[in-house]
Amino acid sequence: MPPTTSQARRDRIVHLATTTGLASVEELSQLFDVTPSTIRRDLARLTTEGRLARTYGGAMALSAHPEASLRQRTGEAYEEKRAIAQWAAGQVEPGETLLLDAGTTVGALAHELRRAKDLTVATTGLTALHALADAEGVHVECLGGTLRPLSQGFVGPLTEAALERMSFDRVFLGADGVTVDRGICEADLRQTRLKELMSRRADRVYVLAHGAKLGRAPFHAWAKLGEEWTLVTDTSAPDAQIRAFEARGVRVAIAPPAGS
Repeated sequence: MPPTTSQARRDRIVHLATTTGLASVEELSQLFDVTPSTIRRDLARLTTEGRLARTYGGAMALSAHPEASLRQRTGEAYEEKRAIAQWAAGQVEPGETLLLDAGTTVGALAHELRRAKDLTVATTGLTALHALADAEGVHVECLGGTLRPLSQGFVGPLTEAALERMSFDRVFLGADGVTVDRGICEADLRQTRLKELMSRRADRVYVLAHGAKLGRAPFHAWAKLGEEWTLVTDTSAPDAQIRAFEARGVRVAIAPPAGS
């Protein structure tokens, strides 16, 4: 139910702008079932109070959404990430060459690939490197570059130059959030540029994102979803989000619970 008081509605607007990114007048008007002019008055007051910053057509939080470290995110949605990782590992064929992104869900996939035979895996993530370092059936290539400590992944021109030397059967990308309109959300423009370049080097592209990340937009760096990409999520994903992606022509795969 929408808030019943103006103050409660304004508090909720601040919360939404802080946790999901930009808040537009049109979206807020529909969400709270009030007129756009009411929302504009709310945003004007919140701006005067110093709680939001106005943008064209909406508002945004004054401070950036804090990016959690990879260590902080490792324990989040553990079963959901494991389910996605097992599904993704099941798509891989012996003899293939794979490209793995940084991130915890892709790191879980790397763990599932430890038992694989006759694979070549290139990665930009330290988590995947650690998982596969002693895997006997996997040949590992590290795409070095500038290390982002929070994501434990390599980015930058050296990473991009290394990509130009290889091609891949499949690439598995992570995401901080995924929305229907904008695509993959990340904290850093270098990350989204790298994802776009990674996708161009592979025959098949998968985006691994557990249910809580669908519709989430915590940051302001974006990479569009490609027409032939597959969004891989789990059974916790809201039906409305899945239908919205499918309506836009995005192929969605829902991983069954881990071990099933």
